[in-house]
Amino acid sequence: MLFQINTGVAPVSQSANVEPVQKTLSVIELVTSGGLGGIIIMSILFLLFSIALYIFFERYQSISKAGKLDQSFISSIKSQVSAGKLDSAKAMCLAANTPVARMIEKGISRIGRPLKDIAAAIENTGKIEVLQLEKNLALLATISGAAPMIGFLGTVIGMILAFHEMAAAGGQIRVDMLAEGIYTAMTTTVAGLIVGIVAYMSYNILVSKVNNVVYQMEVNATEFLDLLNEEV
Repeated sequence: MLFQINTGVAPVSQSANVEPVQKTLSVIELVTSGGLGGIIIMSILFLLFSIALYIFFERYQSISKAGKLDQSFISSIKSQVSAGKLDSAKAMCLAANTPVARMIEKGISRIGRPLKDIAAAIENTGKIEVLQLEKNLALLATISGAAPMIGFLGTVIGMILAFHEMAAAGGQIRVDMLAEGIYTAMTTTVAGLIVGIVAYMSYNILVSKVNNVVYQMEVNATEFLDLLNEEV
């Protein structure tokens, strides 16, 4: 009798000491568990993320290079133009190879014509340079807005699939089935928001740098036109 009681109680005491096992989920499992639709959405978001990073670093380097200008550049140009050494001034502009230098070089090549024509030539060159600086920025802005929507689309698709499985299960609905479908679906939203935030911040940083270069172009072009106006 005592033996039977002990053996009956032993399993209860052993089960009481068993700790619940926490289920871990890797990133790869989280991505692949969403099915074919989730994998496609995550692949698109990864591609957009790669494009956004490439545009940011490529444009950041190009804009930073365009904004580098020797402080004595415009003073040297003024001295050369005042002395009538136009070829030397053009050579300095070609050596600088910056948007400001190309604008000034265009103005120097128009010296001798009416001041209005010189100003128009400089302005047109400036517009072309600004377009070059803003290359692919529109695409970056598009990614910042499209990525969260694509992520939300993946979430909606995942939720539809999760509820479809629940409907197919009939009365055998389990809480773990619903939870798994929800966190798998929400993965695409998180990924879309991350891509969107990175692209949005990158876009604003680049726009700020472009504005600084444009301001520098306007200031130097105005100084050059003022010099020509004084000579006239």
